Amino acid sequence: MSDKDSLHKIITEGYNPKGDSIIMGAAMLNGETLTGAHVKIPLKTMNRHGLIAGATGTGKTKTLQIIAEQLSQKGIPSLLMDIKGDLSGIAAASDGHPKIDERHEKIGLDYTAHNSPVEIMTISEQEGIRMRATVSEFGPVLLSRILDVTETQAGIISVVFKYCDDNKLPLLDLEDLKKVLQYATGTGKEEFQAEYGRISTSSTGAILRKIIELEQQGADQFFGERSFEVKDLVRRDREGRGYVNVIRLTDIQDRPKLFSTFMLSLLAEIYSTFPEQGDADQPELIMFIDEAHLIFDQASGALLDQIESIVKLIRSKGIGLYFVTQNPTDIPEGVLSQLGLKIQHALRAFTAKDRKAIKLTAQNYPETEFYDTAEVLTSLGIGEALISALDEKGRPSPLAATLLRAPASRMDVLTDRELSDLIADSELTDKYNEEINRESAEEILQEKIEKANEDEIKEKAKVEKAKAKKSSSRRTSTRQNPIIKVLTSASFIRGVMGILGKALK
Repeated sequence: MSDKDSLHKIITEGYNPKGDSIIMGAAMLNGETLTGAHVKIPLKTMNRHGLIAGATGTGKTKTLQIIAEQLSQKGIPSLLMDIKGDLSGIAAASDGHPKIDERHEKIGLDYTAHNSPVEIMTISEQEGIRMRATVSEFGPVLLSRILDVTETQAGIISVVFKYCDDNKLPLLDLEDLKKVLQYATGTGKEEFQAEYGRISTSSTGAILRKIIELEQQGADQFFGERSFEVKDLVRRDREGRGYVNVIRLTDIQDRPKLFSTFMLSLLAEIYSTFPEQGDADQPELIMFIDEAHLIFDQASGALLDQIESIVKLIRSKGIGLYFVTQNPTDIPEGVLSQLGLKIQHALRAFTAKDRKAIKLTAQNYPETEFYDTAEVLTSLGIGEALISALDEKGRPSPLAATLLRAPASRMDVLTDRELSDLIADSELTDKYNEEINRESAEEILQEKIEKANEDEIKEKAKVEKAKAKKSSSRRTSTRQNPIIKVLTSASFIRGVMGILGKALK
């Protein structure tokens, strides 16, 4: 049996799940496509997370696209982080092309163009369905990790949350949090000290600077109401297709703090909200995190630990996380070790550092007699990738150099008009784009401060009035009646005594 026939048999048997699956493409050997040797990913193991990596322009985004649209057809919703702004085309069917037909003929698959139901979302100023969260929903622990504060400062944040809970002060946005911190060392200093102990102004000052740093990255637009309900990420249309939720993030590439804040809050909310699923036949939701290095850039050790913990635990909720990045080394080892599906596009060896990275990347894949993995990594073409998946029992499937299928939807973006119409037609737009600014901690404390100032002014006026009255009484008591003054004068007394003396004679 030739190497070609042997590999064909291994791939066909190794990627032949009993349950439902998606098809990535067909295996290749020495540049030749093994028609019909389909590389399939079982839906059962897609909550085991994954990695899509490769150099710029090698087809990572299109790989993400073909996975998301197939999941949609299976009734599985997905969430896509659109950093480059090139994923909205999933909402429109492909126009087709002879090269697409030629590719699918090699793979041994029919090609049918179709769109997917899409929701366009945003956490910034871009047009879309607004995704927000309140400061209270973050909680003191998660917020402290996002702000990267000291242990002492984290304790103060916990006290602030406790004070707001005890006094029924809603913490909705960052202005609320700043106002409470200012109140704690200002007007409310004695109140805080009596109930919770002394709070240092230097510590609250440091926390306020951290909050301002977060605001400068646009977090003031993310914190507030109305809070996004994560159950709206797992909707299906009337045909039973899962929604592809595209979050537009093209304007936050230079704001990694905001991106990691949003991602961590979303993952934490999903984990706390979704029920346990165990080993279900298919995932509840798949999340694709494009330009994944933005999550880990500038992340503190505590924040990385939090992310790693969530990655480990969230799969039991039926959630799969797929990180999309240029190089696997962009992902911390603790997270990388949790990823069951690995799709590796071509890497470029321009420098000694690149060649070293390629050797390290090759070691992440199962050994195979059919491929020199490090060599294949530099020779893959656009729309080709090395794939290592998990079978339905959680075992690594054979390594397969794969000619990937083409997306069934458009490979370019929607026009501005198409995008606006899509957003306007969504039933979620009215729900989340309404501006809500109800009374919260900032307004309540401001009223309290103003009342305290008014009371202080009144008290001062009262004291001044009392002082003035006392002073006036003192002056009155020392001022004698003119008649008494005359009667008690020395000259008057001498005159009276003289008259009495004469009378006695």
